Amino acid sequence: MIRRLSLCVTGLAQAAGARADWAINMPRGVSELSAETYDLHMMVFYWCVGIAVVVFGAMLFTMVRHRKSRGVQPAKFSHSMPAEITWTIIPIIILLIMAVPAAETLIRIEDSRAPDVTVVVTGYQWKWHYMYPGEDVAFYSTLARASSEARHRGSGIDPANVENYLLDVDRPLVVPKGAKVRVLLTSNDVIHAWWVPELSIKKDAIPGFMNETWFQADVAGVYRGQCAELCGVDHAYMPIVVEVVEPEAFQAFLDSEREPEPAAASGSNTSADSPGEDTK
Repeated sequence: MIRRLSLCVTGLAQAAGARADWAINMPRGVSELSAETYDLHMMVFYWCVGIAVVVFGAMLFTMVRHRKSRGVQPAKFSHSMPAEITWTIIPIIILLIMAVPAAETLIRIEDSRAPDVTVVVTGYQWKWHYMYPGEDVAFYSTLARASSEARHRGSGIDPANVENYLLDVDRPLVVPKGAKVRVLLTSNDVIHAWWVPELSIKKDAIPGFMNETWFQADVAGVYRGQCAELCGVDHAYMPIVVEVVEPEAFQAFLDSEREPEPAAASGSNTSADSPGEDTK
């Protein structure tokens, strides 16, 4: 028995090591709102744990202490007014403690006024289109070639050897660090969902509608997400990559992405048959 238990513990330890990159809890994120969302999540979680400990602890204590084998007789009263008032008031207080900060954060999440940068995101089967209004910059973002080749059956490529398998794109969305970025979301075909956990964003892209959200990333880096709405056969192959860079690098990105202006047409005065010449 002891040997079997030892083998189980060893196996669990090895499995935990192999899955060390798995995250059970939600990430804290890199924006102020994502941190607030994480704190709210943990506050509600701890309240739930506390309530569970009190309720199930009282149940277990009562079942053990007042069991029939000890000769305990059941109470004869039908109800208790003090108990009724107590277990009505306490949950109301707990709900208010959770609801007030949650409502404040929800109001802030919906307040996308006065953005520094606006990005229009359009979902397609199965890719994303990004446009920076007023900047003359727009492009499609699709699954990176390495992941696309490895995902096909019989490719001979081991997906485990592909960096950021199914979470990398050919062209990421680039935004400046510390800027308030408003994201306008829509779709060209079916319902998609733009989900980036570390930015605390999950918003549906619906055909014919323009959803709105925003974020402000305070840490430069690359943040990955995926479409979170089942949108067809290649739903699993339309990742999201947001690259947060310094403001100077962002301006350089915009300058490099703008299409060059067409060359001015050459004048007609160079023509041999221009008006006023003797062509005889």
